[in-house]
Amino acid sequence: MNAEQVLELYRKHNALLEGHFLLSSGLHSDKFLQSELIMQHPYEVEAVIAELVKKLSGVEFDVVVSPAIGGIRFGYELARQMKKRTLFTERVDGTMMLRRGFSIAKGEKVLLAEDVITTGKSTRECIDACTAAGGEVVAVTCLIDRSGGKAHFDQSFIPLVQLDVQTFDPSVCPMCKEGTPAYKPGSRNIK
Repeated sequence: MNAEQVLELYRKHNALLEGHFLLSSGLHSDKFLQSELIMQHPYEVEAVIAELVKKLSGVEFDVVVSPAIGGIRFGYELARQMKKRTLFTERVDGTMMLRRGFSIAKGEKVLLAEDVITTGKSTRECIDACTAAGGEVVAVTCLIDRSGGKAHFDQSFIPLVQLDVQTFDPSVCPMCKEGTPAYKPGSRNIK
């Protein structure tokens, strides 16, 4: 399955949205990938994630950790296919952390799995939470890197698809200048 086939799955399920979007990073964009719409169809997503599993074959890790909410189902399916344990982090008073009795053993190797990465801010917060819990994040993966390769991490970064989607600071956003209202489809509250 190539990048165009993955994007076609997003289009098929109306998960590649066009408009004026306020991203969780605070940036604006004319495109948004709503992975939860493809995750409704696990029998189709299974093949997509199987492609990512192939790319991750050389990564040694113990547990998959994903940030809530968008990464939960993706992380679960990735862990299921790789026969690993899976956890997720959540925000509590603005700080990403493990909850619900989840724990990471000291030195346990973590694969950080996010559905879509734009700037990597949520991913880095999740990495910090895993490190604080005693884990060692060995790699970061995602279905779609929408940064066009601009997102960087101290760990190996292994996206399934790399997509260059324009983002704008609100002060220079052309859609804001046109007066088009921004819509926030993601899961994180913006201030």
